Formats: sequence, structure tokens, C-alpha cells
Amino acid sequence: MSKAVVIGTGFGGLSSAVRLVAKGYDVTMVDKNNDPGGRARRFTRDGFSFDAGPTVITAPYLIEELFALLGEDMKEYLELLPVDPFYRVAFDDQTHFDYVGDRDRLLENIKQLEPKDVEGYEKFYKHACEIFDIGYTRLADYPFSSWKDMVKIMPDFMRLQNYKTVYGLASKYFKSEKLRQVFSFQPLLVGGNPFTITSIYLLIHPLERKWGVHFPKGGTYSIVEALVKLLKKRGVEFIYGDEVSRLEVSNKKIHTVQTLSGKSIPADVVVNNGDPTYTYTNLIDKKHLMYNKPWLVKKMKQSMSLFVAYFGTNREYKDLKQHTIVLGPRYKGLLDDIFKKQVLAKDFSLYLHASKRTDENLYPDGKDGFYVLSPVPNNKSGIDWSKEGEGYFQRILESLEGRMMPGLRDSLETSFYITPDYFKNQLLSTDGAAFGIEPLFRQSAYFRYHNQSSDISNMFFVGANTHPGAGIPGVLNSAKVTDRLINNIKRPVRSHGTQYDASQEQR
Repeated sequence: MSKAVVIGTGFGGLSSAVRLVAKGYDVTMVDKNNDPGGRARRFTRDGFSFDAGPTVITAPYLIEELFALLGEDMKEYLELLPVDPFYRVAFDDQTHFDYVGDRDRLLENIKQLEPKDVEGYEKFYKHACEIFDIGYTRLADYPFSSWKDMVKIMPDFMRLQNYKTVYGLASKYFKSEKLRQVFSFQPLLVGGNPFTITSIYLLIHPLERKWGVHFPKGGTYSIVEALVKLLKKRGVEFIYGDEVSRLEVSNKKIHTVQTLSGKSIPADVVVNNGDPTYTYTNLIDKKHLMYNKPWLVKKMKQSMSLFVAYFGTNREYKDLKQHTIVLGPRYKGLLDDIFKKQVLAKDFSLYLHASKRTDENLYPDGKDGFYVLSPVPNNKSGIDWSKEGEGYFQRILESLEGRMMPGLRDSLETSFYITPDYFKNQLLSTDGAAFGIEPLFRQSAYFRYHNQSSDISNMFFVGANTHPGAGIPGVLNSAKVTDRLINNIKRPVRSHGTQYDASQEQR
């Protein structure tokens, strides 16, 4: 049986492991952390549990098909609950807009904000659906292995005006500045600046309307638990708390994965859910690299980062919605500070997640749990978070208390936060970027990190850094792209004597 090693147990790694098992590979998963999930880990503190990362689940069919590949029914492992509204967008002037999936309700909400923009929305949505039909339906799981693949899509790219930015194309259809913000903020969910990235990312809106927005019962981590359970049932070996230290290469192929604890794991195929910049810079001898030399990959522009605070309260805030986008007084100016100037602004926009609104059993009666996320510059900024972190957290709490959560600071039972340093040190993400490389046009599709390494023929990448990009649908689709590419490699047959048995290693 051919041996596959998957580095990292985030959604990209777990979904790739499922696909490898379905192909008949003997799979071992290795993660430097002591628990699975990567960015989708779970934090537990003082009796409260918090999803560490993604909380917006779209395109649930991508999860369902993973279970179906192994002859299982997702519903036997996992329950996805619908979220309504998808988001509440709270403006700085104390007004708000509920972004919903139902067309009639959505049009009525637009009419209440700006009657003249109802017709504009209909045109916007038609245009966004055309982008979706090309950018998602046709290309989301399509490998971009050659520059010729880019040439093929350029006529559609030009026809759909994808040379315009997300905000620029939204502005074509909406007169209201508030609605321009409502229908352009989505790229921030995948690490992109709406004022600079291609309008192909407007496909996120019809994607959300087509399949809805969901939240797993028990939290996002329940998806991780379900996939781990599925994989263990099929004999996949998990090695936690052991970091990959070296990838041994000969004849342009990895033959052994070395770990810090001294394990040497034979590999016929390696699927890497880690950061390609880190991998090419730290894990492979540069003599094996022609296209991804360390000095070259370091020039890739990394995405923004995040400051995320988690807190539990001894009271409930039932008026909140599951997902609230809390906009500050500035939009473009704030994004310029984050992406271009890379300074820590005095104001901020926030994403507030109130999970109990959809799953009332997550916390006991009378208690509530939240996380609040603030986009911030990555570590290229030079910000010293050991000095700035606590003050920034207190400013966020003060803002939330004044706008929508009265008495918040007095009701806290537990609280903590993570900064870009967490992404750099714990997740080994270059520059502490939260979403991998920034989804600029010059770093998209063929220009993104290739799903199959150009230098190492049996190393494949999945996750936010590869095509199609960040976000749960993007990451799960990256595993589909990699799955297609693995079909093209010749599979050696290992003798029994060289088969690696992870159960014999010291854990």
C-alpha cells in the first residue's frame, strides 16, 4: 500500500486525508500542536469553550461529500444549523442592515436603506452570479498548473470586469455608501482588501445565497471532531505535538518526513497543509529548489493578520445576532492603515460572533460566550503586541459595551486574546499572516502557490495559500484540486518490510 503523509490537521489536511484514504493510501497525519484543527482549533478556558477560527460555514455540500467518499452519511456525525440573518451589519451611526438569504426580505431591507438601490441590487446580483458561474462553478476546483490555464480565462475575466476591484464594481450598482460597504466587505473574510483585490471575489455573495450560511451544532470544532473520528475509523494515524523539521528529498521527490522528536516517516506522497513560504524556506534544502527559492518566496505579499479576543459572561446578550459586522467611522481609510500603511489605527471595525444565538446549548442558562475579531496589520508592521495587546483589547471591550453590550466589562467571567504573534509562532504562518498570501490578482490562480510543487513532484499543498484561496469553501476546494493532481502521479508499491507502522513509535 502506498504511503501518504499529511502535514497539518486543519480543514485542508483533514479533507485531503479523506480523499487519500478513498484512493487507498495508508495515511499518517502530523501536527505540531497537541490537538487537531489548525486555525479551527478549540480553546477551553474557565468552563467556556470557543472556536478559535472560522465560524461561517457555507457550501455545506463540500463537507457532505467527504463523508460520502468513504460511504458515510455526514448527518450521522454532524448537524449543521441554518443562520438567519447571515450577518447584521452595524454602522457607526447606530443604524444596521440585516443581510439575509431570502430575496424578498433582502430587497425590503435594501429599500428601507435606499429605495433607489433595489434595482441596482438586482443588476449587481445578476453580475455576481455570472462571476460565480465562472469563478466558482468552473474554476474553484480546477488546477492552474500552467500559464496557459490563465490565458484561457482572460476573455471571461475581461468580459465580467474582473479587472475592477470588489468595491469598485459594487459602487457601479449602489448609490448608498452603506450598501457599498455591505456588499463589498466579504473579501475581508478571506484576507483581501475590497479596494485592491479583483472583483472575482464578488462570487462570495451568490455562494452564500445559493447554499446559505450555517453553524455546526456544538461549534465549528465539531466538524474537526467528526472528520477525525471518520479518519480514525479508517485507520489513519495521528501524530500530535511533533513538528516537521525536515523534508528529505532525492530525485525531486520527498522520501522521508523528519520530525523534531526524531521520527523518520517514509512517504510516497506528501500533502502539506502548512505555509508554503515557511516550507520552502525552512524544511527543504535549497539545492532542490529551482522555482521556489527562499529569496523568491519571501517576496510573496502576505495577507493582513487578526487580533481575536475570546470572552465569557455571566449574563446573556440575546439581542445580538450570530454574526455582527461592527463597522467603525472609516472604511477605506482604515483598510489603508491595515494593508498599506501597516499601522495600528485608533479606530477599528470588528466581527462579533455570538454562537449561542444559533446553538442555545453551547453555554449554560444565564451565561454566554463570544469572540470578537479585528483585522490588523501583519508582523511586517513591527507592532509590539506584548505592549499593545492589552490596551487594544480594552478599547475593543469599551467600544462593544458602548454600542451593543451594556455592562460587558463587569459581566466578564473569562477573557483572553491572540495576536499576529500567535499565527506566526503557533501556526508557523509567515509574517503572522492570518490568511496566507494576500489574494491579489498577481497572487491568484496560476500566480498563487501551486497545488503541486513545481520543484518536488510528490509534494502537494492545500489550504489558504493555494488555489482557490482562503475561507472554508476555498480550503476544501483546494483539497479537490490536489486530489485531481495526485491522480497523475505514479504510485510505487511498498514491500511489507519498508511499511511504516506509526503505532510502534513513542507518542
